Order: sequence, then structure tokens, then C-alpha cells
Amino acid sequence: MYSKKFGRFILGFCTRCLTSVVNDTTTSARTSVCKHHTQFLERRSQIGFAVVRFRAASRTTVDPNEVKRFQLLANKWWNEQGDFAALHSMNDLRLPFIRCADNLLNAHGGRQPGKPLAGLRILDVGCGGGLLTEPLGRLGADVLGIDPVADSIGTAEVHAWHDPDLRGNVRYRANTLEELSEKGGKGAGQFDAVVASEVVEHLADLETFTLCCNQVLKPGGSLFITTINKTQLSYALAIVAAEEVLRIVPSGTHDWDKFVGPVELERLLESNGFQVESIRGMLYNPLSGAWSWTESTSINYALHAVKLEEEPNSDEDDPEDPTVVVAQAKARRWYN
Repeated sequence: MYSKKFGRFILGFCTRCLTSVVNDTTTSARTSVCKHHTQFLERRSQIGFAVVRFRAASRTTVDPNEVKRFQLLANKWWNEQGDFAALHSMNDLRLPFIRCADNLLNAHGGRQPGKPLAGLRILDVGCGGGLLTEPLGRLGADVLGIDPVADSIGTAEVHAWHDPDLRGNVRYRANTLEELSEKGGKGAGQFDAVVASEVVEHLADLETFTLCCNQVLKPGGSLFITTINKTQLSYALAIVAAEEVLRIVPSGTHDWDKFVGPVELERLLESNGFQVESIRGMLYNPLSGAWSWTESTSINYALHAVKLEEEPNSDEDDPEDPTVVVAQAKARRWYN
């Protein structure tokens, strides 16, 4: 009885925190975790320089520690009341966000009734068990889901096999984004849209990620990202409350140091050939298990960017080394 009362008390507390986000009155929520967060920052500052240098020097999007973590969860993707419950309900926002992009809908003239994304090729990066891949396929898109965790891909394939409507237009591959985007590879310039939902906060190198997304997209193609902002409030709710108190997601799922704010992400994308079209705040209610749009981007947000038309290459017979491209992009970003 007392444990239930305590649970209701905690849920009520978090709900009040969420409401205060919408009303921009978040001082009390930040104060409640100030000590915890300060200790975290102190620990991080002791190794911060090394961490930044490692991430900047990395030329892969894959973090081995993240792969190990999601390997343990590979058989839990389709439990709608389990560890990924919040991702299941997030489809209520992220699917309309994708299907309502003007440039994406105008990419093809013909439309099939009930299949608004028919004729479009979409890459779902970090697809996990296919929670977003499948509904995109049901909307008519030809979808390729990729993930470095082979067991998650196995789970996705088994689940999709039970639906005959998905067999023609949903495929999976245990692959990394950089492998798919290699020059001359099958993925280069092949996709109308790339989706990376709740992925960038788990990557080893965002610069490599943006460059690879640019390479696999057609000119004018769309990039859709949902992720977590890097604020004190996101630390309080996404890590302390969600992982340690409410256990909405497994403990250790998120690393606050990897969170990225919308301003930083927009700058990174625009320095690598994208134009950001829209950024919208997202809010999760742990009581109802539902997501809603909000004006505040202080916790979760969704971003839509479009790949700009490519400039002609004056030296097509001598393609640049991908490592040089990464270094040049970083230099542009630092000196601008």
C-alpha cells in the first residue's frame, strides 16, 4: 500500500515538473537536482577534455558501449508496456511530423489511397526492432532499417515477417551508417529521407553522422531527427526521473554528455550541407504515457532539415578521402 502511495507521489511530482516546462516555471525542478547535477559536472570536468578529444577524433558513429547496452535489450523492442513503451507512443508525433513535410510529399506526383509515402525511399538509422520502420512501410514507403546491433535487426525481421503487407517494402540490415554511405556504395545518394529518432544522443561522432546522412540523401532529401536537449531540466527528467526514479527506461540508457541542443545541432547540420526547416518541442507525460507538442525545446525536440543542392565537383576523377572531408568540415565549423 505504501509503495503504491509513494509511486503516485513520484508520478505527481514529475507531472508537476512537466507542466512547469510548458509554463516556463522550471526553477523548482532544476533546484531539486542541483546537487546531483553539480556532482555529475564535477566528475565530468575531470575527464571532459579527454572525452571531447576522443569524440572529435572518432570517424565512426558507433559507440561500442552503446552497442553492448542495446544488445541486452534486443528482445524487448515489441513489448509496448516495457522498456520501450515511450518510443511506441512517440509514433503519434513522429509519424505525422515525417509525413507532413512539404518537400517529401511533393517528391512524387502520384499518390496511392492510404499510402501517402508511396514511391519514397526512406532510411531508418538506428532502427532497433523496427518500431518506426514498420509504420513508415505501412504508409507506403520503401524503408531500409539499419542498426549495428545484429540481435535487434533479428528481432525486427521476425516481427515484420508476420505482416505480409510489409514484406515488399520493409528491409533490414545489420549495418552502420558510414558503411552504407561509402562512396560507390549502394546507399550513396539513394534516399528521399533519412530518419534518426532517439539516435543522435547515442552516437560516437555527430560530425560523421551528418556527413554520412548528406551522402546517402538525394539533393533536396529530408533528414528527420528526434532527440534530447542538453539542459539541466533534461538531466533532471530524462536521467534522474526517467531512469532512476520512475524506471521508464533502463538505468544507464542516456549519457548527458552526449545530449545536443537544437542550436548546436542546427549549426552542425548547416555547416555540412543542410538547411534546417523546423524545430519543435516535444513533451512526454509519464501518467498518460502520451507525447504532445510544446513550444519549449528544453527536454525533447524534433528537427527537420533538407539537403541543399550539391555544388559541382571540379575534380570528379580524384574523390577526396572521407577523413579529409571530415577534417575540412570541422575546420569550417571552428573558424566560422
